Amino acid sequence: MARMTMIEAIRDAMAVAMERDPNVVVFGEDVGYFGGVFRCTQGLQQRFGAARCFDTPINESGIVGAAIGMAAYGLRPCVEIQFADYVYPAYDQIVSEAARLRYRSNGDFTAPLTIRMPTGGGIFGGQTHSQSPEALFTHVAGLKTVVPSNPHDAKGLLIAAIEDDDPVIFLEPKRLYNGPFDGHHERPVIPWSRHPLGEVPEGHFTVPLGQAVVRRPGAAVTVLAYGTMVHVAIAAAEDAGVDAEVIDLRTLLPLDLETIRESVEKTGRCVVVHEATLTSGFGAELAALVQEHCFYSLEAPIGRVTGWDTPYPHAQEWDYFPGPARVGEALREAMAA
Repeated sequence: MARMTMIEAIRDAMAVAMERDPNVVVFGEDVGYFGGVFRCTQGLQQRFGAARCFDTPINESGIVGAAIGMAAYGLRPCVEIQFADYVYPAYDQIVSEAARLRYRSNGDFTAPLTIRMPTGGGIFGGQTHSQSPEALFTHVAGLKTVVPSNPHDAKGLLIAAIEDDDPVIFLEPKRLYNGPFDGHHERPVIPWSRHPLGEVPEGHFTVPLGQAVVRRPGAAVTVLAYGTMVHVAIAAAEDAGVDAEVIDLRTLLPLDLETIRESVEKTGRCVVVHEATLTSGFGAELAALVQEHCFYSLEAPIGRVTGWDTPYPHAQEWDYFPGPARVGEALREAMAA
């Protein structure tokens, strides 16, 4: 086991995939010589050459469009969109081409590509560097959507995504990039070297797509979260003194509905937490599924704790985040119902 930050784990995942398969290529804005704005690709060009890790123009539609063509031809591109906020020019390519290629060709072509992008807040990036657009991708048939919450899963899920034969949207919570987040504090407070979630197997391993994991066992209420909000949910349960079971979804699509169902049938209560805005967020889909599959087990309304229905603020960033106080209040409300 090695000790890694999430950035190091993501970089290691790409290196392992490139070492094992010469068809894996990495490209995007500033990912080559510069190593990416967050240094996730640092050293890959020097190690594997400029033909396999290279820079592109500032053209997200072109980056994804080229990746789709490469994937159809037999390569396995892993491309970086510098911030999730910049993906919108490429959205048509993702939805109309990548997601539908297998279907429209009757299985003659596939699109084995991975689109990496930093997501969410945590760097005071304001409205154009802090968005959480996961719901825009989970709505699209043909895409898989992944959001890791720690270095171990970041590496294992990214390798699995690169090896998958369908397009994968890989969202990396930048609030977790450089160290652990215990949910109580705004920023990382201890190095990964002293945090168990920073232990990452060396070499090749995968975390299967579509498998959630229970991060905190409990019997009173189920909390569904992903990415940064997993740590917030755990902190909230501890602060509120609630015996909450916190489930880290890890993959939003395909969704591990069985793990969710088993937990909610046990606890009888459910609270959904995510950083994105409330209206039409992925939490709405989770709430609908829980109601549909666990209705007779529910003892309280399903709660949602999310970001505001506003453009992402700058000065009020830490108020915008669902924090332990807001999540804890939702847990207490669920228990009182």
